[in-house]
Amino acid sequence: MEDVVIPFQASLGVDVTASFVDDQDEAGYVWIRRFEDEAQSEALYAAVYQHDRWKNEIGPVVYGLLIPSKTVVTRVVPTPASPLR
Repeated sequence: MEDVVIPFQASLGVDVTASFVDDQDEAGYVWIRRFEDEAQSEALYAAVYQHDRWKNEIGPVVYGLLIPSKTVVTRVVPTPASPLR
């Protein structure tokens, strides 16, 4: 993630705000990506996941590392006091 996925997505305009490893589960990884709105999210997802490099090089490796039963994608909205607004 740190060496390939994050730089690749950032190069296409994705704001990767933070990434974390789970210190109690070696398979645990969390990352936070920030989008201005749903339209930007959809546009950037398309730019990343329809990109030839993602489809042919990065994606197959990433999908081989995922544990589908443990994968959770959550959309959250910052509270008014959040520094991540």
